[in-house]
Amino acid sequence: MVIQSIPFDEVGISSRSLLGALQTFHVWTVGCQMNKADSEKFAAGLVRAGLSFVEDPAEADLVVVNTCSVRQGAEDRASSKLGHLKKLRDTQRPGMKIAVMGCMVGPRHDGLKKRFPYVDVFARPQAFEDIIRAVVPDTDLGGEFWPQTVGQPEGVTAFVPVVHGCDKFCTYCIVPYRRGRERSRPLADIRHEVAVLAARGVREVTLLGQTVEAYGHDLQDPTDLADLFTMIHGVEGIERIRFLTSYPKDMTDRIIASVAELPKVCEYFNIPVQSGDDEILGAMRRGYTIGEYVERVEKINSVVPAASITTDLIVGFPGETEQQFLTSYELLERLRFDKVHVAAYSPRPGTIAFRKMDDDVPQEEKMRRLHAVEELQERVGREINRALAGTMQEVLVEEARDGRWTGRSRSNKLVHFSGECHVGDVITVTIEETSAWSLKGVKAPAERPDTAPARNLVDPANSESQPPRLG
Repeated sequence: MVIQSIPFDEVGISSRSLLGALQTFHVWTVGCQMNKADSEKFAAGLVRAGLSFVEDPAEADLVVVNTCSVRQGAEDRASSKLGHLKKLRDTQRPGMKIAVMGCMVGPRHDGLKKRFPYVDVFARPQAFEDIIRAVVPDTDLGGEFWPQTVGQPEGVTAFVPVVHGCDKFCTYCIVPYRRGRERSRPLADIRHEVAVLAARGVREVTLLGQTVEAYGHDLQDPTDLADLFTMIHGVEGIERIRFLTSYPKDMTDRIIASVAELPKVCEYFNIPVQSGDDEILGAMRRGYTIGEYVERVEKINSVVPAASITTDLIVGFPGETEQQFLTSYELLERLRFDKVHVAAYSPRPGTIAFRKMDDDVPQEEKMRRLHAVEELQERVGREINRALAGTMQEVLVEEARDGRWTGRSRSNKLVHFSGECHVGDVITVTIEETSAWSLKGVKAPAERPDTAPARNLVDPANSESQPPRLG
């Protein structure tokens, strides 16, 4: 994490540390975009309070580990990091405070205290003040301190949480038990944050929610994600608006239409399907059928024909048969997503699936199915991107990497290119080479990019590829 200096006169407090002996801090993050946004906000608050960020945890008075528990691998990485910090404190930094926050921490965390007795404080997601009060007793930064704190992103793009928590309670998911029920932020608070980010040089914001289309359902004045798009569209300096993650039942025609109508809203949708089989979807408690899911995808294709659509898929869910997996495979081949985030089912303690379902698909079989999806998606992604060769794409310049510029198109394609430009520029790139995962090209003199080809759905029966044979 790179923490840029935030002027203290911007927030109206002195540069003297308000947290006593604490002078330096380090934040380590694993997990989703929401975790990244939480870490940036907490770090910005610590800077406001007079602390300095350090890249090396060995130089920190306070080290915060922001955790994820959606997959076992993420928990293992956090556990390994904590073991390293314990050794560091025992051998080099005896006064260092260690804090753990994020989705590994539930309402009751006695088990964590037993596993990590050397940790000074455990805090649930976004419970920043709990950490401050634990490491510096009797400290109160004020009721408006955290709401007025805006995280400092590393570049010209930023994640902005707009709705916290989740009400869906899918049987495999721990998020509702860790982040709580859905809570929408007021429109005015979000606009303030986006305006501050724009003033700091941010050109693209991604609006975040576990189910982002749920935004506004709980607010006193009727509003929705389309209203939020419209409001942010008027913020000077913001060139692009994205949103993550979508839930099919919450995606209304009005929201889809707003993506088509508002120039700053990018034509990109991430809509997790999780399974292509209705019986498995029912066991997951996803709340929709495949027919309903496909109807939403087809609606997007008709209203926003150049849209890029990605999805998430879980393979090896309890009880998933080979035929049910093949049904999912055939759905992916038919809908031809631009990208598929595939994961093998990982039982999470505290979830309904963990309590009531047997994890009965062998790990070897899970991995075989996962690799089959990866191979399919590599082919589909290569075919989709090949159609972009020779087109001109609008690209936001994000960074220089390995001697060339890197950015993303409106449809969220990773683009590497050459030419004279600066970070933060929105330019046109002529695409010369394509692969399954990225595009390559050169900066074009033209100012007007091409419209991406419409999505091409296929009938699996007419496809040249064959479903995987799984034994």
